[in-house]
Amino acid sequence: MTKRDEKQLRAIGHKLKPVVMVAGKGLTDGVMAEIERALTDHELIKVKVAVGGKADREQVADDICARTGAELVQSTGGMLLLLRRAPQPDPRLSNLLRF
Repeated sequence: MTKRDEKQLRAIGHKLKPVVMVAGKGLTDGVMAEIERALTDHELIKVKVAVGGKADREQVADDICARTGAELVQSTGGMLLLLRRAPQPDPRLSNLLRF
């Protein structure tokens, strides 16, 4: 991903609201299923991470990326911006095609 692509994705992500929240119980199967569904539908999503300190948030981000195959575009405080391009994106749902 080039710096220009990253900047464009961050601009799109700025307008998005978090679709999933990771809280005290961490990355449960239900949370991971919801992240998978959101990435498949929307390609670019925001995830709010409300666990521990910075190291804990970084570990959660690494785990999500490893388990889903997503790419971390940006991490700001407790917000993660994740990207996983779909082979056949739905123009009605994809945040990349809508913006």
